[in-house]
Amino acid sequence: MGAHQDTRIVVTGAGRGIGAALARRFAAEGARLVVNDLDADAARAVAEELGAVAVPGDAASEHGVGELIRKARTAFDGPIDVYCANAGVPTGGGPEASEEDWALAWDVNVMAHVRAARALLPEWLERGQGRFVATVSAAGLLTMIGAAPYSVTKHGALAFAEWLSLTYRHRGVQVHAVCPQGVRTDMLDGTGAAGQLVLAPTAIEPEKVAEAVLAGIADNRFLILPHPEVAQFYTNRASDPDRWLGGMNKLQRHLEDGEA
Repeated sequence: MGAHQDTRIVVTGAGRGIGAALARRFAAEGARLVVNDLDADAARAVAEELGAVAVPGDAASEHGVGELIRKARTAFDGPIDVYCANAGVPTGGGPEASEEDWALAWDVNVMAHVRAARALLPEWLERGQGRFVATVSAAGLLTMIGAAPYSVTKHGALAFAEWLSLTYRHRGVQVHAVCPQGVRTDMLDGTGAAGQLVLAPTAIEPEKVAEAVLAGIADNRFLILPHPEVAQFYTNRASDPDRWLGGMNKLQRHLEDGEA
């Protein structure tokens, strides 16, 4: 029997990439799964592979989150034990990015977590247990050149996860913030020249992220770093922000020179 035998787990954005890897890893541990993705065919394919239940749809809007959680509880015939808020969007650009792009990044990368927690917390607090796994990004600890909406909202996702943890950990709610750098997924492919410069050289497979997540859960660690070197980058950022910003600006100039 695995460590998550019969644990009732929801994974959003599970049609591919990190979400699919998480679903497969949890399934190997004996979990009962509901997999969600906007891509209905992808969600159903993963569910069929794992003997899970597919609940395709929007995991960001208030209605979509509510429907996912309602259908998951029905499928489990009981409460949700673990909710993996994994879906995300890699919106690029700076202040000039459209209102629609900023709103989408905010909705998917932050408010999806808020709305899920709003729906889950009453039951978890009554039970005295529950686990919220937020796929954030190293961009939430650091930043990402060329992607202000993504960086800003991932900082927000981290801040919300921290707030959940410090507010509810004494009441049995465990929270984890997963902060990888580059991961070999479709999202990395969509980051363009900035992603190739900063993320691609040290990119890892989604399965490595899933392994790190299960190890972090086993240790009850809040911050899960599939790229361990991110801890030192985070320390450098906090201890000498001007030097760190100078280094990041050097990357920005390198990017601009390459695009010229």
